[in-house]
Amino acid sequence: MFAPIVKYLLSVINGIMKSIYRWLTGTCELQRICKSCNETGDRTTAVEKSLGTSKTESLRKITTSLGINVNDAVQHIAVVKKINHESSINSEFICSLSKCLVQICTYSQLKDHVETIRSTTYDSNNKQHETMLMKLWDLLCPDNQLEQRISPQWTEIGFQGSNPETDFRGMGLLGLEQLVYFTENYTQVARKILSHSHHPTYGYSMAIVGIHLTNMAYSLLVSNALKPHFYYSNVSATLDEFHKVYCYLIVEFDSFWRSEKPENILIFNEIKEKFRLKTLQKLKTLRVLRSFELM
Repeated sequence: MFAPIVKYLLSVINGIMKSIYRWLTGTCELQRICKSCNETGDRTTAVEKSLGTSKTESLRKITTSLGINVNDAVQHIAVVKKINHESSINSEFICSLSKCLVQICTYSQLKDHVETIRSTTYDSNNKQHETMLMKLWDLLCPDNQLEQRISPQWTEIGFQGSNPETDFRGMGLLGLEQLVYFTENYTQVARKILSHSHHPTYGYSMAIVGIHLTNMAYSLLVSNALKPHFYYSNVSATLDEFHKVYCYLIVEFDSFWRSEKPENILIFNEIKEKFRLKTLQKLKTLRVLRSFELM
């Protein structure tokens, strides 16, 4: 009942404080952020929050719109905030703000790109899709030829049945693309994990678990939980870097699963949730996900 009132009062107080600070310092909130925040991640996070809570709709849209031209956005912000962006006095601010906007905009673009791949249904009639699937088999089982496309052999690498196509329904082509990325770029690690998945007591279905972890990576991305990873690191929010986050997850989950010594596969969801919470905690404290096994 009182939440909307409290929210409104806080917004009013915040607006008054901004006006006072501007009157005292002669600078807007964005200028103060860019000057006071030494760490890139802190600066980008604060800039995004400031723009996202702005009373000006065009400024709020900068944080969520796709196809934003950073230079145009910076000029627009300067006009709205009455900042002379051509003055040498403000050159450091303009440069700092531009870097923040690049991080903010590329993260939004990455979410859109990943969503496009996830919403693409695996199609056995698509030669490119089939080629990717066969590459996955060849990378994981180079000495074991697949006898035919529809085969119970697929269960050896962790699919549920004779036709892997049905397992990609939830995550679409993204599930396959990430499995292939991992096995292609970290082949020996992937084969080692496959051998772990065959353990008589602590075994699991590698491909299915991999698809579950694609879902986890996707959820972290769209919920913005991965923003610290990209804002506080020296990497751009590209599809390649997102795939590396997935590789981190699959390697760390394999280690976590074995350390938990599960009685059987029936407690998979319980362990997966514990791993998810552990990953979220790392993002809050360490901010950047790193796996020494992949470095």
